[in-house]
Amino acid sequence: MDKDWSEKNKKMQALIAKDATFDEGIKLLLELRAELFAQITSIVKTFPAEAFYQMPFGTGDGSHHTTLAWSLWHTFRIEDIVAHTLILKDNQILFTDDWQKKTKSPIITTGNELDGEAMIDFSKKLDVKATYDYCKTVMDSTNEMLKRLKFADLKKKFTEEDKARIVKSKSVSTSESSVWLIDFWCSKNIKGLIQMPFSRHWIMHVEAMRRIKNKLCQQAKKGVDQIACCGLSCGHCFLTSWCGSCRTIYNTCSFATASPDGVCPNVACCKEKGLDGCYECSELYNCKKGFYSLGKETNAIRVMALFIQKYSKKELLRVMDTLHSKKKFDKIQEVLGDDVEEGMKILESWSKK
Repeated sequence: MDKDWSEKNKKMQALIAKDATFDEGIKLLLELRAELFAQITSIVKTFPAEAFYQMPFGTGDGSHHTTLAWSLWHTFRIEDIVAHTLILKDNQILFTDDWQKKTKSPIITTGNELDGEAMIDFSKKLDVKATYDYCKTVMDSTNEMLKRLKFADLKKKFTEEDKARIVKSKSVSTSESSVWLIDFWCSKNIKGLIQMPFSRHWIMHVEAMRRIKNKLCQQAKKGVDQIACCGLSCGHCFLTSWCGSCRTIYNTCSFATASPDGVCPNVACCKEKGLDGCYECSELYNCKKGFYSLGKETNAIRVMALFIQKYSKKELLRVMDTLHSKKKFDKIQEVLGDDVEEGMKILESWSKK
């Protein structure tokens, strides 16, 4: 489990356990949920449609043996059911505003009963954008409920009538892999449900989604040129584990994610000019597009492109391997600085080693 998320979750649980710190605990819970949902938002906004029905880890135990689309659906169907049918005793979000129709989901259950090809088929049918909007609506609704909770509410328990209401909703499959959920939820009090599903359950599945997307990126990069169009050596980038590079459909580099069409300006320009990369362009030194628009902040990347222009990609990769074996750093700016001429001298000095 992510150390930072785990620590926040533990702190939150300790805070809500005392009347004097309950409100502070709920505030921390909402902050944790916002942080986790930001991860979901990033995945939905930056990954291609086909990523959401892939199962890179195949079938097996563990929440990462699933798809991104299923993870979205499962996490928030459970939250919707627990928050509305069990706790608030009102209508689930899914059954309002045509959410099932919008998401194109063929099921109303949590999806626990799905596996393998059935899960892939389900994931292909889902409208990911609409499902994301459904998830956000569920989150917002639950957040409002959490804000209204009082310390005394934590000990509230559930009855056979509450259990029967969930069964009647048909929101949980009768399969062995699913039906246990009803007893699990109803055996908890409100405090227990804050942990599962309103916090720890999120952490489990967001972490699984990160593992899935990272695996997809690594698979996509196999055999692909690891020099980005801008000149950055993707294999040496501190974000390489979760970015597929601009030469694959899993491009989550910063300028790509910030661009409305998901295409980095440097990539777009190279395609327009028929160039392999910016290092083949005569306008490189004074270019202000994409990464080069930030000036000193990203001049180190311009230096890498200029180095390729003069010495070749192969030599840059050799130098970067040497640098990383001798120095500990995350960003190349830490080594090359923000001056183009000085940065070039530094790379050339390492080229001689």
